[in-house]
Amino acid sequence: MLELIESHACHGGVQRYCRHESKTIGLPMRFSVYLPPQAKHGRVPALFYLAGLTSTEETFPIKAGAQRFAAQHGLALVSPDTSPRGANIEGDSEMWDFGVGAGFYLDATREPWSKHYKMYSYVRDELREAVLAALPIDGARLGIFGHSMGGHGALVLALRNPGLYRSVSAFAPIAAPMRCPWGQKAFSGYLGEDRETWRQYDASELVVRADAARFESGILVDQGIADQYRVQQLHPDVFEAACIEAGQPLTLRRHEDYDHGYYFIETFIEDHIAHHARALA
Repeated sequence: MLELIESHACHGGVQRYCRHESKTIGLPMRFSVYLPPQAKHGRVPALFYLAGLTSTEETFPIKAGAQRFAAQHGLALVSPDTSPRGANIEGDSEMWDFGVGAGFYLDATREPWSKHYKMYSYVRDELREAVLAALPIDGARLGIFGHSMGGHGALVLALRNPGLYRSVSAFAPIAAPMRCPWGQKAFSGYLGEDRETWRQYDASELVVRADAARFESGILVDQGIADQYRVQQLHPDVFEAACIEAGQPLTLRRHEDYDHGYYFIETFIEDHIAHHARALA
């Protein structure tokens, strides 16, 4: 049962913020959804957007300017929060890159995180099923994209679930988390020290697996050259090499002067919406 928190007219459609009791997380969860004007007349394709570290369900709809283009293409936009909130785990709010606001879109197996931190299953199953049951969204035409930590989550969810997502893209994703401090901190904290268990949440590892999904329409990734996290944390070149090895079509666009923030996302969001619209038409 979805509880409507806010609703705002937007580009002929409606921007909503919702809350529901999550059985997967074991706590209330919030998400945003934009329904384009075409949703008044029938089911529409949808894009799931996964936000980055410290973000909430409000970050993307407020900052990205995506609704204008989603309305033009008749796409719904769904964006969950980035972690459970209210778990009251000791120390869960002490670090900006681990705990609250930093769920990393995985299912934790290490105590005490394993009770509530199950963002992978929440996004893939419960959130998807909840919006399909309550909203005019076509479950056969879903895409997924995200930014930074959320770009990592989008790539992983798409590569592991080819039957659910028909398109995928990312802005400055954490593309090889096993090789970067953010990923190593999250994976060791949530999953433990067995690095073999980490591979299931690393897009650069997943894409070369024989059973990995192949997106024949291509994966789109945009990366700012002036991004302060590019070299140490994001490793787009590693993902690019893995896609070449796997024969996965990839468009990796590198942009001079652009950093890691939402001005970068706002600049190229139209291209990402169009990329998904072509695949979901």
